[in-house]
Amino acid sequence: MTERETLRRYPCDDLVVSPTLQAWRGVRVDAPAAAVWPWVAQVRLAPYSYDWVDNLGRRSPRRLLNLPEPRVGEPFTTAGGRQRGRIVSVEPGTQLTAEIMGAFMSYVLVPQEDATTRLLLKVVMRTNRWLAVGICVADLVMARRQLLNFKHLAEPNSATPHGPAA
Repeated sequence: MTERETLRRYPCDDLVVSPTLQAWRGVRVDAPAAAVWPWVAQVRLAPYSYDWVDNLGRRSPRRLLNLPEPRVGEPFTTAGGRQRGRIVSVEPGTQLTAEIMGAFMSYVLVPQEDATTRLLLKVVMRTNRWLAVGICVADLVMARRQLLNFKHLAEPNSATPHGPAA
């Protein structure tokens, strides 16, 4: 993450007053934002991090399933066969903001001049300071894996097929 990326406003910033937890993550994706967005939007089906931990061993889909655009009020994700959280703000192709277990998170796609994308994630939460430290460490591991999975799936040179599932 660059200093500029941590200083920018994220949609989740308007949802938590005086957060005790603020965590930023980001990856460069060698694909345009239009190729990254469908994977971020598909988080509604699975968590895309460590499936054996947060999805009870069920593998997150590795093909796009041609979902309709996400809408405010819909479940945020499905983990372990159960819907979790809710979408609180969405600008298709640009950002998806959701709440899960008291934490608010914004996924923001920033197109770059070289046809790549910066996929940014900010998480904010108001909680006990000690709990915030534990959550931040767990989030670092899980969110990093999620962003790297989105990166791998969206990049054209990936070994994974990208088209809609048959």
